[in-house]
Amino acid sequence: MAAMTSLSPEKTLKNPSAVERWFQISARGSSIGQELRGGMVTFFTMAYILALNPVVIGTAADSRGNLVSGAPKYTDAAAGIVDQAAVNHSMAMVAAATALVAGVSTLLMGVIGRFPIGLATGLGLNAMCAYVIAPNSTWPRTMGMIVIEGIIITLLVLTGFREAVFRAVPRELRVAISVGIGLFITFVGLVDAHIVTPGSGTPVQLGLDGSLGTTPQLVFVIGLLILLFLYVRSTRGAMLIAIIVTALIGVLVQAVARIPATLGDGTTNPAGWALNVPAWPGVSAFTVPDLGLLGRVDLVGAFAAADGRFTLASVLGAVMMIFSLLLADFFDTLGTVVAVGAEGGILDERGEPPHLRGILLADSLAALLGGLGSTSSSTSYIESTAGVAEGARTGVASIVTGVLFLLAIFLSPLTNMVPSEAVAPVLVVVGFLMMQQVGEIDWHHLVDAIPAFITIVLMPFSYSISVGIGAGFVVFIALKIFHGKARHVHPLMWVVGALFVVYFASDVINRAISGAA
Repeated sequence: MAAMTSLSPEKTLKNPSAVERWFQISARGSSIGQELRGGMVTFFTMAYILALNPVVIGTAADSRGNLVSGAPKYTDAAAGIVDQAAVNHSMAMVAAATALVAGVSTLLMGVIGRFPIGLATGLGLNAMCAYVIAPNSTWPRTMGMIVIEGIIITLLVLTGFREAVFRAVPRELRVAISVGIGLFITFVGLVDAHIVTPGSGTPVQLGLDGSLGTTPQLVFVIGLLILLFLYVRSTRGAMLIAIIVTALIGVLVQAVARIPATLGDGTTNPAGWALNVPAWPGVSAFTVPDLGLLGRVDLVGAFAAADGRFTLASVLGAVMMIFSLLLADFFDTLGTVVAVGAEGGILDERGEPPHLRGILLADSLAALLGGLGSTSSSTSYIESTAGVAEGARTGVASIVTGVLFLLAIFLSPLTNMVPSEAVAPVLVVVGFLMMQQVGEIDWHHLVDAIPAFITIVLMPFSYSISVGIGAGFVVFIALKIFHGKARHVHPLMWVVGALFVVYFASDVINRAISGAA
C-alpha cells in the first residue's frame, strides 16, 4: 500500500471527458465499476447509523422532558410512563433526517472533496448530545451548539488553519494513526457482531460466557469465511458479494429460527441479532418520511442555562462543550482521511491526499448540516476504508454512497434487512489490511516509536480515534522535550498539544466552572 506520489501519465486519457478531468478516475487507477462497488460497500458498512442514531437521538429527553421531535416523552413523567407512540414517531423522524443529512454530506464530499469517504452522524458525538448536553438544556439549543461548532470548523478550513495542522503532523504519527484505526475498526466489527462482549470479571470476553454459541455469531463466522475465501482468490467485488450473501443467509436463518429481539420480560435478547433483524420487510419496503426536524435550532439559547438565563457558568459550559465537539470532530477526520488515503494509495509524497481543502471543507459543512438537521454532528466515517479496499479511489464512490443514503430515506425497511453480522467481517478484514502499514514505523527510534505505540493502542482501548491521536501528540511533544529536541516540534503541534491537554482535563475544568458559579 505505497503512497501514490503523482498521477501516472500512462493512466491519463488523451481526450478525457469532463467527469474524468474532475474526478481523475483513470489517473487514480480506478474505473466506474470499481467506484460503484466501492461506494456500495461503504454504504452498507455505514448503514447501521440509520438504525442506531434514532435509538440515541430519537429516544432521549431534554431538560424539559421533550423528545427531539418536540413532543413530551412521558404521558406521566412522575410515574415514568413513556408515550411510546411519541417515541416511535421521534425515532422515525431522526431516521429520515439522518439519511438525508448523510446523503447530502456524502454528495458534497464526492463533488467538492473528490475523495472516497462517506459522512453521517458521528457516534460518540450523538451520545454526547443525547446524554450530556440535551438533559441539561433543550434539543434546539443542543443542535444550536452543533451548528456553531460546524460554523467554527468551516471557518478554520477557509482560513487554512485546518490544512496547516494536517501538514504539521509528523509522518510516524500519521502511519500510527492509520494502523490504530485499523485495530479500532476491527474491534468495532467484533463488538458489532457480539464476538467480543463485556466480560464477567474481565473488561471483555469472547461471545457469551467465553464461547461462540449463538446463531447470529455463526452467521458472522460464515460471512467471514466467505469473505476470506473470496479475498485470497482476488475475486472482484469480494466485499460486496460477502455482505449480500451473508445478509441473505441471515434472512433465511431468521425465517427458520425466528430469533426474538427481546425476551419475555422485555429485555434485549443477548443471543439475538446485534442490531438489525434480517427479516423481509413485509407488505411494503417503501416509507413516507417526516422531515420535520430540519431547522430546529436555537443558536443564542445554546449559551443559556436550562431555565433560559444567561450566566457565566452557562456560557463557559457551552464554550467547553463546543470546544470538545470541535476537537473530537477535527481530529477524527484527520485520522480518517489519513487512513483512507493510505489504504487506497492516494497520498502524495508528503502523505497528503489530493484536494485536501475540498475534503476538509466538505467534512466541516457536514457538521453544520448535522446540526441543522437535528441529527447531531456529521463526520467522515472510517468505515469508508472498506469501500477503498473494494476499489474506490475517487469522489464518484462517495456520490454512489450519497445517492444510496438518499434512497434510504424512502427504503429504510430494505436497508434494515442487512444485519451487523453481515457487515462486521468486512471491518475485520479491512483492519488487517491497514495493520500492514505498521512496518513503516521505525520501532528502534524510541522518541518516535513510543508516541506511535500510544496512538495505536489507545484508539481501540479507549474506543476513540481522537483520544488516541491526542495522547500520541502529547507524548510525542513530551519525549521531544526530554530528548532535547523541542525545537524540532512544529509550532502548530505545540498549539494542538496544549488544546488536547485542555480536552483531557475538560471534566475537571467543567466542575471548576460549575463550582465557581
